[in-house]
Amino acid sequence: MAHERLREPARSPGQLRDLDLPHAAQSAGERDWHDGRVVTPDRSDGPLVLGIETSCDETGVGIVRGHTLLADTVASSVEEHARFGGVVPEVASRAHLEAMVPTLERACETAGIRPGDVDAVAVTSGPGLAGALLVGVAAAKALALALGKPLYGVNHLAAHVAVDQLEHGALPDPCLALLVSGGHSSLLRIDDVTGHDDGVHLLGATIDDAAGEAFDKVARVLGLPFPGGPHVDRAAREGGSITIDFPRGLTGRRDLERHRFDFSFSGLKTAVARWVEARERSGEPVPVADVAASFQEAVCDVLVRKALDAATSNGIEDLLVGGGVAANSRLRAMATERATARGVRVRVPRPGLCTDNGAMVAALGVEMVARGRTPSSLDLPADSSQPVTTVLV
Repeated sequence: MAHERLREPARSPGQLRDLDLPHAAQSAGERDWHDGRVVTPDRSDGPLVLGIETSCDETGVGIVRGHTLLADTVASSVEEHARFGGVVPEVASRAHLEAMVPTLERACETAGIRPGDVDAVAVTSGPGLAGALLVGVAAAKALALALGKPLYGVNHLAAHVAVDQLEHGALPDPCLALLVSGGHSSLLRIDDVTGHDDGVHLLGATIDDAAGEAFDKVARVLGLPFPGGPHVDRAAREGGSITIDFPRGLTGRRDLERHRFDFSFSGLKTAVARWVEARERSGEPVPVADVAASFQEAVCDVLVRKALDAATSNGIEDLLVGGGVAANSRLRAMATERATARGVRVRVPRPGLCTDNGAMVAALGVEMVARGRTPSSLDLPADSSQPVTTVLV
């Protein structure tokens, strides 16, 4: 494939370096890349925004015009963390530094644009790993300054909501969002995804382990690779979901009085570990598929049960499921089945848009531009504990 060398005219006092596309292609071979692309856009179809995502172990650059996805390029460092059984913050930060420029180059090539064509730059400012966030925020600041474009520092969790618009169109007003990932399990009422006028309201959240974290820990107990979510999902397909009656956290009458819409998966994780340990002590084989299926059923049961309770009690007819765990096949099926029975419509992005990516940040950036939200300043901080209700910094 022939590569065009994209150049931006010199700007003072800053100047964007040439984007060397052959270099991008060479660097791409050194990482686990995946691209998402769609049809050539209509240039009148909304703002063109470049989004940068570096909150954990994925370096993502997405380019979106309106609700049209032009490029979704991700360089993953997950293999570098696998031997540790979890994400190592310093390793993730270094990987972002190495992947940022090639990922940016590849995304621009995929979208067929020059950096100067964009209307704005959006970046995840939090929550996430502090060092990882800093890499993305610094890159976005440099890009926005060099191009003379507005900068938007946005919330990672709200971006998981906004990305659904790339597949299913504008969000219903209001809608209920169930966000489930490695670090968060949250229920949100969404009236305005940009957070304007308290448009994002937190109804419930995890009080200990998030769902994705529980998947990783149970996978380790069962001897499955990291990250645990896909491997547990795959193993569960061969097992019985009701073979083992694992506990459902915060679903008892007394718990519901105080934590009706909150989640807890620490007890479930411990119950699985103790069950497996008991089998091993007795010399019996551990039925990995049955344990995986029963654990997964317990997690999905609680998530869907509480999400539908929150939707119906708040008079909301649309449920959006997002975040990395939303790629789980059982969660997608259970949410659709139970919601349909209760008259609630379900929206779930395709699995590739559920995991961390730059497209979701760009999608939220598009909403910021389209709705006239005030851009962030160049002293935008990276906030590892940014509240979900703070959508724009």
